[in-house]
Amino acid sequence: MASPAAARALLRDLALRPRLLAARSQAAHFTPRRWLNLQEYQSKKLMADNGVKVQRFFVVDTANEALEAAKKLSKLTLPVECVAPISEPLPFSTGSAFPPVTLLCCGLYSVTDPVGTVNCKDAKEIVLKAQILAGGRGKGVFSSGLKGGVHLTKDPKVVGQLAKQMIGYNLTTKQTPKEGVKVNKAADEIKKLYHLFLKIDATQVEVNPFGETPEGQVVCFDAKINFDDNAEFRQKDIFAMDDGSENEPIENEAAKYDLKYIGLDGNIACFVNGAGLAMATCDIIFLNGGKPANFLDLGGGVQEAQVYQAFKLLTADPKVEAILVNIFGGIVNCAIIANGITKACRELELKVPLVVRLEGTNVHEAQRILGSSGLPITSAVDLEDAAKKAVASVAKK
Repeated sequence: MASPAAARALLRDLALRPRLLAARSQAAHFTPRRWLNLQEYQSKKLMADNGVKVQRFFVVDTANEALEAAKKLSKLTLPVECVAPISEPLPFSTGSAFPPVTLLCCGLYSVTDPVGTVNCKDAKEIVLKAQILAGGRGKGVFSSGLKGGVHLTKDPKVVGQLAKQMIGYNLTTKQTPKEGVKVNKAADEIKKLYHLFLKIDATQVEVNPFGETPEGQVVCFDAKINFDDNAEFRQKDIFAMDDGSENEPIENEAAKYDLKYIGLDGNIACFVNGAGLAMATCDIIFLNGGKPANFLDLGGGVQEAQVYQAFKLLTADPKVEAILVNIFGGIVNCAIIANGITKACRELELKVPLVVRLEGTNVHEAQRILGSSGLPITSAVDLEDAAKKAVASVAKK
């Protein structure tokens, strides 16, 4: 047990630590890029590069490439995967078409080569997988009429026919062996996954399914990796793989300023800090008879320039007939938000009603800034009040 003196010293250290952290945060402001997502084939390559067994696979962009990949894999012994470019309407999007993504061709059941992929002799099945950054692809539907973004076939010749119905078309989605897997062999792969998890600053390494080949080898048949966005400075190669081609242009523009934007089909724009508060704001607008035009998360540590850019994005949307600002200042300084709002209103010559609800850090100074601005800004005492006023401002038109 620690002595009383040691306990007091520990308490003093804990009490001083927040001040030290605050001092450091004031000395250097860093806003991380957020929400990196990689395609399955990129995650599998990271696994293979770190010694984790995955199926042998090919990334293909055309039906002919898919057929050639299937021929190569069918000469080798396992289900195979083919990866090909597809377009997809993203969740919460307007349903517009996006640039093609990719199809994946891989194999299963066999021995491992030095780089961690699985060698096989003759593929008994071929798996053709659409590479998209959305869940539920297995139950999705292509604009060609083909149902399902994941297809298995025992005939390599069919791969080309399937790929023709997948590549270049929009995919719309909704969002072990019976004797079991040998624990010791699974443990070896799990150890490698854990080392990979630490090495690449992952927040999640997901494998579904984890399977066993007829030879008794444990193999990762799927891959999904999420990353700690604060580690971008030391994972530059991984973050360089980020592909925004599936996003709407406004989402990519928002990302340049570390803003998370998702377009919705309503007419009341939401300007909020924090994803949870943003979702609650959308809900409260619905409950009061309105429809949100977007999901916009400023995140923490927001600066005045980001506030300006956020307003610029919101006002560029022709659907927007009112803007609701809902800020709960913990890390966020309400005065910075207020200065950014007044600057944006003047420079962008805001034409739609603006309802502002601010609470938290430096809120009194923020209210003074807004009140003395001379701008037609409607203040709200709480979120319910703000939602009602925003909905009413649209109803008057």
